Amino acid sequence: MPSVLIPTPLRKLTAELETVSAAGATIGEILDNLDAAYPGLKERLCDEAGNVRRFVNIYVNGEDIRFLEEKATPVKEADEISIVPAIAGG
Repeated sequence: MPSVLIPTPLRKLTAELETVSAAGATIGEILDNLDAAYPGLKERLCDEAGNVRRFVNIYVNGEDIRFLEEKATPVKEADEISIVPAIAGG
């Protein structure tokens, strides 16, 4: 199963786990399965329409899904998925 790196602000939903595994052939399926295992996670990552929030970046093996196929981005067993919240500041 692909491994998913969970950012610190969301670890309270994953029992403080830094890395979790989730089944799925696409990022959308991974997000659905993560939410089934860790309720509340998807609502923090996706908006009401189900799209990844603009201040959340998701990478598959270092590639931003916004430049791939968004939630339809295919995922393989050995892939590493990183969830990175955008940081604002100045």
